[in-house]
Amino acid sequence: MTDYFEVHARDGAARLGELRLETPRTTPALVGDLLQDGGSLWAADRRVPDGDESSLTVLPHRGFPGGTAEPVRESFAVDYPDVSYPSVAVISSASPADEGTDAYAVSDVQSIVGHGAALVEAVVSVREAIPSDTALVFSGVATPRNVALLAYAGVDCFDAARATIKGTQGKYLTTESEYFLEDLDELPCSCPACQSPREEFTRADCAEHNRNALAAELAVVRQRIRDGRLRDYVEGQARQEQWLTAAMRELDAQWTYLEERTPILREADLDAATEDTLRRVEIQRFADRVTSRYRNRFDAPLVLVPCSARKPYSESQSHSQFHRAIQWRAHLVSMTSPIGVVPQELETTYPAQHYDTVVTGRWSADEKGFVARVLRRYLERNAYPRIVAHVPDEGYRDIVERVQDELDLDVTYTVDRGAHPTDDEALANLSDALSGESAYQKREREHNTVRALADYLLGDGAGDDLFDEFRTTSHYPRLQIRDTDSEETQLATMVPQYGTLSFTLEGARRWVESEAPTKRLEIDGFVPQGSVLAPGVVDADDDIRVGDEVVVEGPKAFGIGRAEMFGREMVESTRGVACEIRHVQEK
Repeated sequence: MTDYFEVHARDGAARLGELRLETPRTTPALVGDLLQDGGSLWAADRRVPDGDESSLTVLPHRGFPGGTAEPVRESFAVDYPDVSYPSVAVISSASPADEGTDAYAVSDVQSIVGHGAALVEAVVSVREAIPSDTALVFSGVATPRNVALLAYAGVDCFDAARATIKGTQGKYLTTESEYFLEDLDELPCSCPACQSPREEFTRADCAEHNRNALAAELAVVRQRIRDGRLRDYVEGQARQEQWLTAAMRELDAQWTYLEERTPILREADLDAATEDTLRRVEIQRFADRVTSRYRNRFDAPLVLVPCSARKPYSESQSHSQFHRAIQWRAHLVSMTSPIGVVPQELETTYPAQHYDTVVTGRWSADEKGFVARVLRRYLERNAYPRIVAHVPDEGYRDIVERVQDELDLDVTYTVDRGAHPTDDEALANLSDALSGESAYQKREREHNTVRALADYLLGDGAGDDLFDEFRTTSHYPRLQIRDTDSEETQLATMVPQYGTLSFTLEGARRWVESEAPTKRLEIDGFVPQGSVLAPGVVDADDDIRVGDEVVVEGPKAFGIGRAEMFGREMVESTRGVACEIRHVQEK
């Protein structure tokens, strides 16, 4: 825990932080000029430096290269002193530990950068061992090509040593490649170092350019974190080097590490431009919740339809045509890559309302396999009296037929081969297929939407536990949920831009008293105004994620708000906003 580093924004494992020094610096950033090395204890005994708040003091240390045997590390371990200035401990990724410092430099980075699996294993092991509100430093490895991936993995601070060395070797670095100076006919950059004619460009100029390119790339990374879109950038950037692609995929396999740090909602859209998008936490989390928490409550046939470019789907022209043909006589579920399947009640949730994908009319084998697995799990959990597939040939029908064969289902297809779902004949077929079915009422649609959102957000069965009896006012998608016994008592509001529920104090009390899983934040003896800062947190549930609704309780207050940190981070941190308070009442 630290007084000198604070996280202001998060994008998965990447953080936008602040080194709170005499001259503050926003991270991810180059900090080589801020590091004051207290020296290696391998060479000689060192006294503890007289540090100050103008720099990060690296305490006297023993660095262990990769592959150092555990007995050696244990025998020569350093007991770091408790100092009152910004400090850095040097640790090995093989045996990381909380040393009570503000930042941690990893000694064996040279042996892990360049190897995807080794990098991810090292970053995850270190980040899990050190407090959440401390900075992670990688020295001697950052280049314009790899720094975005390193930041995405969770590294906060870098130096320009590697970029400088490569420049003195005559290697010109860009975000996508590395060139020998003699192979460049012109300089593909407009930074100050590259303003001289090509024939006058020296290796010293090359080193300056490399530092400029690295600093510029970090500025891009910081803006991407602010926008909540670093992953979109990394999916393209990692293609520039094979080990970076491998590292991104290895990181995707670290579900626990990434899921804990990934918000449940964002304002930013999700770009589904590559098949690696299928492995994103947001995609996998949505698919998991739809197939393990959501439960269909309509006593009606299922109609499977294709997605639409416009979000939410119900506002698109194609889905308006589907709804006119269905006339609320069936339950609508959209099929899409990379999301999977989206029941109509969840169309506004993140990321179902917030993604954009490349439309070619052709599905890859991976896309078909993923959507088929999700559809199968969905149908295994939710039984329907009939299934109607109103889907075109392009991938959709292949997926439905695959699942139909696997589960031995009877499916009615209403779109002829080669036809489009919005053709007049196809829409007529859809309407005819539902002939004789009764339409369900607006009240049922709205109540099922509220319960489905509660299931999705809070857990399996939460909708029935929390909203057994209630009534709705206003109009979809801004439904207001009210108590049946009191017209004045509002329990929650549906937030259309995120597809979430925003609770009132009365709703929070009902939540606590229900059987629904509750996300609780325990605070000290004060009444929060506007927000709860991390130092005021006593305890927090481990399953709290950024964006979750949380019940805030303490000796003097009861409130409801939205999490700005994940649960463990709230407990570990000594700086930053843990939760934004919406409503609070003094006890």
